[in-house]
Amino acid sequence: MNFHNLISGRESIRSYDKNRRIPTDTLSRILDTGRLAPSAGNRQPWEFLLVSSEDMLNKIRPCYKAEWFQNAPHILIIKGFKNKAWTRSEDGYNSLETDLTIAMDHMILAAEFAEIGTCWIAAFSHKILYNALELKDNEEVYAITPLGYPMEGFKKRGIKNRKSFEEVIKFI
Repeated sequence: MNFHNLISGRESIRSYDKNRRIPTDTLSRILDTGRLAPSAGNRQPWEFLLVSSEDMLNKIRPCYKAEWFQNAPHILIIKGFKNKAWTRSEDGYNSLETDLTIAMDHMILAAEFAEIGTCWIAAFSHKILYNALELKDNEEVYAITPLGYPMEGFKKRGIKNRKSFEEVIKFI
């Protein structure tokens, strides 16, 4: 599969086979793409949490109420440390959110390449998630994603509602 086809074919999956676990080597390859992602100043101010145990999944799942989320066999949480991220001296801009976004995107595309479903979620309950993970004040979570095989018979829509090339690209 070429890279453009990978990106154009990726879509958010909202139908997971709860009983079909992803092999450890596949999960490791997906997570490693996050480790290899660029970050400002190469600070790598992150930690990736792969939740797979039923006990911890039961603590995490209430942070997002959608029924399909409850069936995900794995949940990937990307956690960052604001005090370890690069900060621009001129205006105090902190790169953490950008760094975490790049790493998450790498892992989501790696999952797509392995035919593993994902769905970028930012609308989780901050309070429930932070309590379940017992996060500290300097730890931030900007996004989570389920990881799992789509249910048998699930078909991608194949239609993306995107602005045209001409609407978003300007050559100057």
